[in-house]
Order: sequence, then C-alpha cells, then structure tokens
Amino acid sequence: MTVIRKEDVIDSIADALQYISYYHPLDFIKALEKAYNKEQNQAAKDAIAQILINSRMSAEGKRPICQDTGIVTCFVNIGMNVQWESDLTVQQMVDEGVRRAYNNPNNPLRASIVADPAGKRTNTKDNTPAVVHINLVPGNAIGVQIAAKGGGSENKTKMVMLNPSDDVAAWVEETLQTMGAGWCPPGILGIGIGGTAEKAAILAKESLMEHIDIQELIDRGPQNAEEELRLDIFNRVNKLGIGAQGLGGLTTVVDVKIKTAPTHAASKPVCLIPNCAATRHIHFTLDGSGPANLQPPKQDEWPEVTWEVGNNARYVNLDVITKNDIQEWKTGETVLLSGKIFTGRDAAHKRIQERLNNGEGLPKGVDLNGRFIYYVGPVNAVGDEIVGPAGPTTSTRMDKFTDMMLNDIGLIGMIGKAERGPATVASIKKHKAVYLMAVGGAAYLVAKAIKKARVVAFEDLGMEAIYEFTVENMPVTVAVDSRGVNAHQIGPDTWKIKISKMEQ
Repeated sequence: MTVIRKEDVIDSIADALQYISYYHPLDFIKALEKAYNKEQNQAAKDAIAQILINSRMSAEGKRPICQDTGIVTCFVNIGMNVQWESDLTVQQMVDEGVRRAYNNPNNPLRASIVADPAGKRTNTKDNTPAVVHINLVPGNAIGVQIAAKGGGSENKTKMVMLNPSDDVAAWVEETLQTMGAGWCPPGILGIGIGGTAEKAAILAKESLMEHIDIQELIDRGPQNAEEELRLDIFNRVNKLGIGAQGLGGLTTVVDVKIKTAPTHAASKPVCLIPNCAATRHIHFTLDGSGPANLQPPKQDEWPEVTWEVGNNARYVNLDVITKNDIQEWKTGETVLLSGKIFTGRDAAHKRIQERLNNGEGLPKGVDLNGRFIYYVGPVNAVGDEIVGPAGPTTSTRMDKFTDMMLNDIGLIGMIGKAERGPATVASIKKHKAVYLMAVGGAAYLVAKAIKKARVVAFEDLGMEAIYEFTVENMPVTVAVDSRGVNAHQIGPDTWKIKISKMEQ
C-alpha cells in the first residue's frame, strides 16, 4: 500500500503549473522548428519565428509564454492500492495547487476563471476551480496529466453527432475552414470519437496530452484504422493552406491526436479540440516518495532562430497619426508602433456600450477618438517589469462592438489576433479604419515593447480593465487595411492553391 501525502499533491500541482507556464513541451518546440524550416510563406515564417523566440525568452526569464495562462484541466489516475494522508478531496488538493501556482509572487499567472458564468461572471481571483477528471486504475501510484488551456483555442471546440457511415476526416476538413485562426495555429488537433457526447469531449481533451509523433507515424506507416485517420486528417488540414496565425502557409497543424471509445450502434459522436501555439501540459507520477521532480529542459534544446524587421517596415508614431495617414497602409505590411494605445477586451467593450446607452459617455481619462485599441488582458508585472506578458486576444469576440467603436467613439485602429468577421471587415472599410494583427503565442516578446502602463478605467475588471500603454516599436502586421483587403482571406486562399499546384 502506497501512502500519498496531501502536501506532495499540492506542491506537485503548483510546481507543474509554474513549469508549463514558461516551458513549452520540447516535442512541440521540435515540431515548430521543423515547420519553420519548411515554411515558404514569409509572413507565416515570421510568425513562427516570433513564437519560437518568445518560447526561448519565456524559458530563460521564467515568465508566461502567453498572457492567457489558461484554465487548468487535470486527469488524475489513482492506483487502487493507494492510501491517502489527507483531509482534502482530490478536487480540493488540485485546487489548492492551482491557487498557489497562480498567486506565486515570483511568477504570478493571470486569473481568468469567472464564477456564475450565466450571470455576473465574477473572477475567482486565483484561477480555481480546476476541471478535474478522476480515474481509478490498477497499481500503487498516482499518474497526473495536467494542462493549462487558453480560451482562444478552447473556444474553437466543435462537436457533432455523425451518422455511423459518415467520414470523420471530411467533417474535420470542412469544420477547420470555419474555425478561423483564433486558436493560434500552428497547433495540434485532439479528436475524440465514440462513447457518448461528453465522453467524446473528454477523449479529445485527453488526446492533447500525448507526445507528438506524427513524423514517426509517417515514416513507419499506419498500422490500424485510427492511425490511418490521423494521417488522412493531418494531410487534409495542411492542404487547406491556413498556415501560421491564419496568414496562409504550409503548416496549420503539427500533429493530429485521436482517442476512441465503443459507442452505440446508431451513433458516432465526434469532438474536435485544438491546442494552440501556447501548448502547455506535463505528466508526472507520485509514488509516495515525495513531490514530483520536474527537470527543466536545457537551453540548447531551443533552435537558434532570429527574426529581423524588414527594411520595408513602416515606423509609426501613434501620438500624431491621423486617419488620412492610415489610408496609405497596405495589407501584409509590417508596422512598428510607438506612442500611446489603449487596451480593452470583452468586458470593457460591454461597459462602454452600456455607458453610451445610458448617455454617460466614456470614462474620464479615456479618449479613443482618433486612437488605437489593443485587445489584451496582461499578466501582472513582477520586479522591474512595466507589464507582464501581454499578447493579443481573439479579435472576433469584439466584432459585435466594432461598428459602435468606429462610428460612435471615433476609433481608427484595432490590434488583436486572428481574423475579423465579414460584417466587421465591411465596417472597417466603411469607416476607413485598419485592423492590425499581433502574433498570438508571443506574449513575452510583445511585452518588451511596452514602456509604460497604467490603468485608466474599470479597475474592478482586473486584467480586463482599460490600460494606457506607451509602446516603442511594437511589431504588428496590417491584417485589414482601409480598403477592406483582408490578409486572413487572401493568405489561405492563395496558399491552398499553391499547395495544390505543388502536388501536381
């Protein structure tokens, strides 16, 4: 009989969450390196370079890879011969580990979990509770698989009840084309097939914990139906030309994972969950000898990748920019921003809308007329940092507010990640505004461009408050210009055709 101590569980959970906040899994780094070397679209190659550079910086600085430090999902496989030395349940032990990890003063992680999700959506302040799955298995040890899953990729989860004769690969191929780039490709697809609806979802999430091995599978060839399906989906998805950050390119996914379970003869439940460029997970075992011993990777495991701004980059002073000036900008251009920008996400936009509806106007100190807004919820700063990691959030969530912001508020530019919807692109064109894209998964790198930061409104919203940032040479790409030319449409469309011609 193995005795597992409460503190060993709590310490291991806390250490694991700190570890994965700044260390990518090395198999993912190697897969990204391969994608970088292979990529032919310069925009996509530059995006992957920024992700890899950010990964190295985060590992060296022990600061989060992404500002969205995730919702914690934990699979706990408990051996039947284990005995507990604890006055807490497994859920409570995991939650205490989460609480300690996210409130660590040396590397505070962003609190993103809200209680009362159908009502007031109040932040729990410590990222608890975690989503915990408990399984009883043979043996006298505990195996833990733990991940921190970003909202941008989690929100792209898709579920379907297919007919038994339907083609799963065809459904995935069709579905990927509707998902946009808010899940921050290149990433991994986790697919659960069978059981019931909720079982398929759990299988999909669990599959994302597995080691990346698609190249080994390609080299030796598939040996069963699941492996054949993995390769079929992998090839179909990468032929779509979506590419890194949705800009078009050769690599959209670096692996496809599938887990299955027996199901009803009339059913074929399927769940698709993507992992993003901030893939974060780790496995460890507790055998009664103490907390998990997590060995940090060596710095030479990261590739020597550099990213230089091209000679054609446009340097912009946001403090003197006019609406006429941005009419010259072209989709695909690299722009280096300097000056003042405001931040604002879902909750801030909703508050602004409510204030306008009530005739109150914008809060004191927030003048967005002729300005740019950055969709971001930063991590708290530590030490001499101005701000913690501060990468972009998914812009489509702000689409329903965009016409108000451009028409009623006088905003002229927006910065975020991934595509905008057709109606929003039309609004940008109508108001002759611009939408700029920062690289999702490069939060620590982006934060280095922020030289001053202060909260100017809605402080009670925490990371969703409105900040004023002063930035210096913050790198972005023009994703939608004032004529409505959309990089997230023309990029994938162009590269889908190019890939097709390469195979002829």
